[in-house]
Amino acid sequence: MCTILYYGGQLSAAQVHAHLMAAPHRGPDGARVLDTGLGWLGFARLAIMGLEESGMQPFVQNGCMAVCNGEIYGFRRLKEELFQRGYRFLSGSDCEVLLPLYQEYGLEMFRHLDAEFACVIVDPNNNRVIAARDPIGIRPLYYGYSSDGIISFASEPQNLLGLVQTILPFPPGRYYCNGTFHTYANVSQAERFIHEDEAVVTAQIHDLLTKAVLKRLDSDAPLGFLLSGGLDSSLVCAIAAKHSTKPIRTFAIGMEHDAIDLKYAAQTAAHIGAEHTEIIITREDVLSHLEEVIRALATYDITTIRASMGMYLLCKAIHEQTDLKVLLTGEVSDELFGYKYTDFAPDAPSFYAESQKRVRELHAYDVLRADRCLAANSLEARVPFGDLDFVRYVMSIDPYQKMNHHQKGKYLLRKAFENDHLLPDEILWREKAAFSDAVGHSLVDDLKQYAEETYTDEEFSKLCLQYDDAAPFTKESLLYREIFERYYPGQSGMIPGFWMPNQAWEGCRVNDPSARVLSNYGASGQ
Repeated sequence: MCTILYYGGQLSAAQVHAHLMAAPHRGPDGARVLDTGLGWLGFARLAIMGLEESGMQPFVQNGCMAVCNGEIYGFRRLKEELFQRGYRFLSGSDCEVLLPLYQEYGLEMFRHLDAEFACVIVDPNNNRVIAARDPIGIRPLYYGYSSDGIISFASEPQNLLGLVQTILPFPPGRYYCNGTFHTYANVSQAERFIHEDEAVVTAQIHDLLTKAVLKRLDSDAPLGFLLSGGLDSSLVCAIAAKHSTKPIRTFAIGMEHDAIDLKYAAQTAAHIGAEHTEIIITREDVLSHLEEVIRALATYDITTIRASMGMYLLCKAIHEQTDLKVLLTGEVSDELFGYKYTDFAPDAPSFYAESQKRVRELHAYDVLRADRCLAANSLEARVPFGDLDFVRYVMSIDPYQKMNHHQKGKYLLRKAFENDHLLPDEILWREKAAFSDAVGHSLVDDLKQYAEETYTDEEFSKLCLQYDDAAPFTKESLLYREIFERYYPGQSGMIPGFWMPNQAWEGCRVNDPSARVLSNYGASGQ
C-alpha cells in the first residue's frame, strides 16, 4: 500500500511533498517527488515486493516516468517476456514492468494487466499524462481540477485537499489520457451467461478461487490473514493454510461482551492449524476512535463506518503488535454471490442488475473499507474474491442459478468446497452475519446510542436541513456526516450515497442497512 500523487500546476517540490505526505501511513518506507516537465509525480512507499532501494519509485525509462500503488500478478512471467524483447530490470519490484508494457502496447497496456493497481504515467515524448485504475477499484485513486482547470490525481482525498475544488473517485476499469476517460474493462457486465450443470460451475468456482488465493501469497514482506469466522474469510484462510508449508497467522476481533464470530474464527483457526490471535475491544475503544476512522475512510456511509470500526481496530493492533505488512481479506464475495437482502430479488434479471450495481460501486464501500482500514495502519490489503478471472466467471454464471433456491445464501460457493473438507461443516454451511454485527451486536447499538445522546430531536431536525446531497435520515447518519464535513467540507459527492438494501423490493423497505432488520435474518450471527 503506497501513496501516489500527480500535480500539473506550479508548486514547489516542498509543497508537493507536503500534499504527498498528507496520508503518511500509506508510505512509511520512503518518499520522493519528481519534476517531469509536465507536472510533479510523487510516491511514498510501503515496501512489499522488491524491498531494496532500486524498487523505489517513480520509475524512469526512455524519458517516461511512472508511479504505481499496486500488485501486478504474474510479473515475473511478464519480466521474462519483456527481457526477451530487450528490456532490462533493475529491481525485484512488480511495478517496474509498467513502463516496458507502455512502450510495447501503449494505451492498450491496461488490458494486459492482472493486477490491483492505481497508476500515473507521464510521457513527455508524446506530451501525455495518463492515469488508470484496476477494474474493481481495489486500489484507491481520486482526481479533481483546480480553479484554473489543472487536473490532479492521488491515492486519498487527503492528498488533494487544497489542490482541487471537487474531489471525485477515479472510475474503476478506466484510463485517463490528456483530458478524456476511456473504459478498458467492465467486469460488472458478462459477455455471455454460462448455463452449465451445478457440478461444472462449482468446480470452476473452486479452482479459480484457489488460484486467486495462491497468487496473493507472493510477498517479500510478512503476510497474515483477517479471519472473521464467516464463510468468505474462512475459505481464504483454509485455502492458504492447505498450500502453506508453515502455519498461517490469523487475526479476529470482537466486543468484550457479545462477540458472535470469535468462537467461529477460533474453530476455523484450530481446524486449519493456524497461529491465531484474538483482539477484544470495548465500547470506549469504538467511540474514542470513531472520528479517526471517519477521517481515514473519507465517507459518511453508515454501513461502511460500522463495519470499519472492528476492522480498523484489528489492523491497528496487528500493526502495533506484529511485523506483518500484507493481509488477505474476504471482501467482494457478497457482491458476486448475493447478500441476505438479495433473497428478496423478484427475478433473475433483478438479481443480476443488483449484483452489477454492487460490483460497480465496490470501490466506494467494501473495498474502500478494506483499503483504508489497512492503509491507515501501514498494511496492504489483498482481496482474492476480487481476482479478475474469478469475478468475470462468477458474473457470467446464469443469475437464476445464483439465487437462493436452497434456503442457504451463497449456495454455489459453499457447494464448491464441500468435498475438500477444508472447513468444518458448521462453518462452511453457517448462515452469514454482517461483519459489524458479528464483531458484536453491541458495537452498532453503542454507536446508535451515542448518536441518540448527541442530538435532541429538535437539533436533529434542524441540522439535517443543511444537507441537500445524501441528507442524513437518522441521528447516527447525521453524526457521521458532521464528522465527515469537518475533514472533507463540501466533498460528499465522493460517495454515491448511503449503502442500503434495494428499497424497490418487497421485504427490503427498511430504514437501517443492517441485515438484522430483515425478516430473513433468522439464525444469522448466532
